Amino acid sequence: MMAGPAPLAVSLGDPAGVGPELIAEAWARREGAGLQPFFVAGGAGLLAAAAQSRGIALPVVPIFHPAEALDCFDRALPVLAGADGDYTPGVPDRDGARLALASLSEAARLTVEGGADAIVTGPIHKARLAEVGFAHPGQTEFVAEASGMHAGDAVMMLAGPHLRTVPLTVHIALAQVPAAVSAALVERKGRIVAMALMRDFGIAAPRIAVAALNPHAGEEGRMGDEESRLIAPAIERLRAEGIVIDGPFAADGLFAPRARETFDVALCMYHDQALIPLKALDFDEGVNVTLGLPIIRTSPDHGTAFGIAGTGKADAGAMIAAIRMAGECAERRYGNA
Repeated sequence: MMAGPAPLAVSLGDPAGVGPELIAEAWARREGAGLQPFFVAGGAGLLAAAAQSRGIALPVVPIFHPAEALDCFDRALPVLAGADGDYTPGVPDRDGARLALASLSEAARLTVEGGADAIVTGPIHKARLAEVGFAHPGQTEFVAEASGMHAGDAVMMLAGPHLRTVPLTVHIALAQVPAAVSAALVERKGRIVAMALMRDFGIAAPRIAVAALNPHAGEEGRMGDEESRLIAPAIERLRAEGIVIDGPFAADGLFAPRARETFDVALCMYHDQALIPLKALDFDEGVNVTLGLPIIRTSPDHGTAFGIAGTGKADAGAMIAAIRMAGECAERRYGNA
């Protein structure tokens, strides 16, 4: 554990995607964006090539310990010496997947050990990673395991300037959602969300709105009874614990402008119910935050975008927002402001 503020650790993501060029642009815009010092776990030559494709002059300084990033961040991008690869935008391969996994593993290890205040993960290509031995559904589960937590206690929150949402169920088929929704799951995730918003986002009494599973919130059982049978009782128990929570609300009206003013986060029943409104409102600034972990983890809420990698068309807003949010959460959690 470092004494005092530590830099943030950033993993490359798939080197054939937009991650490397967006990391380079984030460093180039560091002052105007108010970014805390960060380093990248590997890929020095690749990052320089990605920056060049975007027209960015990127000085790179190899480092051997995270603390060195604090001394050079103002003049160059600190990159851990070691793993590197060729820059082949839009053409993912197994070598790139191995580099992405090595970068993710090292960034997670250093964060867990206290060498970094948070980890920011670049977008990956899960199918390619699976080919080189990555056995997790996604980076959320990987980071949870690396930090000694059960994946079920890691809660994904999507956050942007206009909205925060949490999917109760995540990467499962829509047909499986009703059976997966339970009162216990609502309660467990509700507690984790409330605690994380207090600890890492500085909200003294977070207001949680819970979306219904069925249209019209079940319409008194005519369109389903999960609301009355499972969701409402869980909300009552959380409210009895002092958590500010309400619902279940019909999802079709929950994200209207006036409704959004009444809550700090929406707990949704399934993946698309949470991600569609977030991406509609905040696509270029959306951040994926993992709640409930002993470490801080954020990620831009977009994928590898192989189709535009290396063209300069990818927007760096979400990557910048993810790095900024990681730093802000670290300041609140560790008192490094």
